[in-house]
Amino acid sequence: MSRIGKQPIEIPGQVTITFGEGSVEVKGPKGALSAEIRPEVQVTQEGSSLVVSPKVEGQGNNFWGLTRALLNNMVLGVSQGFTKSLEIKGVGYRSEVAGRTLKLSLGFSHPVEYPIPEGIEIKCDTPTLIHVSGANKERVGQVCAEIRAFRPPEPYKGKGVRYVGEHVAIKEGKKAK
Repeated sequence: MSRIGKQPIEIPGQVTITFGEGSVEVKGPKGALSAEIRPEVQVTQEGSSLVVSPKVEGQGNNFWGLTRALLNNMVLGVSQGFTKSLEIKGVGYRSEVAGRTLKLSLGFSHPVEYPIPEGIEIKCDTPTLIHVSGANKERVGQVCAEIRAFRPPEPYKGKGVRYVGEHVAIKEGKKAK
């Protein structure tokens, strides 16, 4: 029995849900998202909540909690949205948004230009702080991972792009005798 799958998903007033043939579409003020539903799982709307249940014991239990979590993320995304923040550490490292492009100076001989995907907003409050937001939690996380991959934090000085609040273990350098 799935503990997560048993919980109903509360639907806010401004969110509408449409069921298709093996799919669900969720629309809200932040956008619209759709997902395929596994045939082993059944999704029903009861009043102002969604209920996920397995159709078949055994195989259906494997996807019960997963389906509920994905649908909950979709409902939260179109109503509130998701935000992740990155910070840049290093002398001369900075970022700026120009149109639909994020320009990063990360110590290379050339600036790194990252095209901002559809459905994602990127804001740079300060040159060393990047906020990535959008309705799809998976896409927000993927964009943050791609930006961080340009210059991950290195273990000796801690320079690079990291998530806000991420702890980077700093190694001790070589010691002279």
